[in-house]
Order: sequence, then C-alpha cells, then structure tokens
Amino acid sequence: QVQLVESGGGLVQAGGSLRLSCAASGGTFSSYHMAWFRQAPRKERELVASIRFRGGRQYYADSVKGRFTISRDNAKNTVFLQMNSLKPEDTAVYYCAAGTNWPGPQAYWGQGTQVTVSA
Repeated sequence: QVQLVESGGGLVQAGGSLRLSCAASGGTFSSYHMAWFRQAPRKERELVASIRFRGGRQYYADSVKGRFTISRDNAKNTVFLQMNSLKPEDTAVYYCAAGTNWPGPQAYWGQGTQVTVSA
C-alpha cells in the first residue's frame, strides 16, 4: 500500500508560481508512474501532468503546457509540480497519484492540497 502526502499549496496572485511536492511511502516508488490531478469546484477531476516511473516521458494537459513542469526524485520518493504563470482558472484541489496506468488515472491517491489563484 502506497501512502501519498502533498504539500506546497496556498494562495498566490495571478502570474505567480507555486511548487507542489508529494512524498510517497509504503511502496516501491521507482516502480510507479506518478501523476498530478486537480479538481475545481463543480468540475470533474482532471489529469494535469504525469511522469513515467524512471522519470523520462512526461504528459501534460493542454491547459498547462509550457507553464507547469512535473519532475521526480526517486532517491527521495518525491514527485514535484512546478507551476508558473498561474491563472485564476488553475484554482483547484491538486491531488498526487501513483500507479501503473499511463498517463492516468492511478491506483493510489493523496488527500489533496488547495491551490487558489487570485485575479
């Protein structure tokens, strides 16, 4: 069983940046693809970005391409999401996920971290 804990969310002005982190425990981190999803109020959960288990291939939703970067540190069992040029429409709860599907959805989920972007 994999446990995932996100951190790094918060309130930021439009145009600003945030870096989300997700620490994994309880499993073999390097054997899982990792992904970030988000869910805004009254909207379905959507896949934002994924990275393959060895950190090579990445996937990004069209809405975040060129602004967000997913990365992972297998030595530290951590995946990151660097979010730049944030927009109010990026406001959502962001979830970390781990599993063997590509690019998503996945089997294991964190509890989520709130990101709020003010205009």
